[in-house]
Amino acid sequence: MTAAVSVNIAERLRAMAAERPDAKAMVFIKEGRGLTFRELDADVDRVAAGLKTHGLARGMRTAVMVRPGPDFFAVAFGLFRLGAVPVLIDPGLGRKAFGRCLGEADPEAFVGVPLAHAARLAFGWAKNVRHRVVVGPLGYPGSPTLDAVRALAAPVPYDAPPTRRDDTAAVLFTSGSTGTPKGAVYTHGNFAAQVDLLRARFAIEPGEVDLATFPLFGLFCPAMGMTAVIPDMDFTRPGSVEPRNIVGPVLEYGVTNLFGSPALLDRVSRAAGQTKLPSLRRVLSAGAPVSPAVLERVQGMLPKGARVHTPYGATEALPVAAIDSYEVLTETAEGTAKGRGTCVGRPVDGVDVILMKVSDAPVPVWSEDFRAAEGEVGEILVRGPQVTRSYHARPEADALAKVAFPDGSFGHRMGDLGRFDEVGRLWFCGRKTQRVETSKGPL
Repeated sequence: MTAAVSVNIAERLRAMAAERPDAKAMVFIKEGRGLTFRELDADVDRVAAGLKTHGLARGMRTAVMVRPGPDFFAVAFGLFRLGAVPVLIDPGLGRKAFGRCLGEADPEAFVGVPLAHAARLAFGWAKNVRHRVVVGPLGYPGSPTLDAVRALAAPVPYDAPPTRRDDTAAVLFTSGSTGTPKGAVYTHGNFAAQVDLLRARFAIEPGEVDLATFPLFGLFCPAMGMTAVIPDMDFTRPGSVEPRNIVGPVLEYGVTNLFGSPALLDRVSRAAGQTKLPSLRRVLSAGAPVSPAVLERVQGMLPKGARVHTPYGATEALPVAAIDSYEVLTETAEGTAKGRGTCVGRPVDGVDVILMKVSDAPVPVWSEDFRAAEGEVGEILVRGPQVTRSYHARPEADALAKVAFPDGSFGHRMGDLGRFDEVGRLWFCGRKTQRVETSKGPL
């Protein structure tokens, strides 16, 4: 009988540890150390096995409140390998919103720094937690340190049971920038598809070096065979980054890929716009539109042939489409300046982008009757293997945002309005909730 094939980005790390054992998987600037693929994979084994011995189990939702660093990545990959479900919430949400998200997630386990444990107790968060781990030097009764958990592991590779494509992998809460934060339920298949789509769309190759200013992308790097360099910065405030903490590592480590928010790119390019970054092959920026002025400044820092790419998507579906700085600056910026919207590029291969008739009503099952007429502005509906099928404990949000297709696939309504131009590029025309209805249709 053929053994079941596990779909899990932690297994991709395992494969890279076999292919490139002595290559650097991660470099941590603040901590002043790095890990090879072999070392990272072995640490993930220890964490996964130790967490299992401590009582964590497959499918168990586990809140992770750990600063990006060696322990964060070991815990995240360890939970994936175990088959447990990390719950990740943006710490920049504010205390009340963060507490609501944590209450909604209702985790059974909690892995966090001492301050996070203190906040949980002080504010009454996550009252149903049964298993606790302290990422710090001192634990307390019933709450061992992560190092103590590592010590529980047997000195052999952890033999993880296979996870299937449709098994829940994580609950990632949206930022709340476009509405109430909601927990997008990711499957292992969603993560695998994201990695594959990003690698194919941007021609990312094993052996490249990424400066990971967004922790989740940092998780993908080892799965793609890239070295992830983790900069010294406050990841909750990328627009306040010290520019030399970005430019310096790019030059020192020969970084080929940089994923940065528009605010980070704006700050760095204003302060260091005359600095050339010859090793960079590409810059990726998502989360908000990037102005032509920022694109032009960053493009000026790059070598010939390198581009700034602005993938369009959301927590629930990423990537959807993409465009690069050259195309924006030479072809679409003028249309944006004239109020025609923001061009987000052509859909990524393997992703179906549909424009729906604009409506606030649920669409339980897709029918061609819901498709907007050709040339009309419509709501952007995305279908593909990276698209999440549900929110955690939010059936009312599922009803409004998710669309089942007759073939068994699902689509996600982005809540954005858009149009296609004559060459197949998608243009973002604003949020659906901010439209103005006229006799000729929505504005």
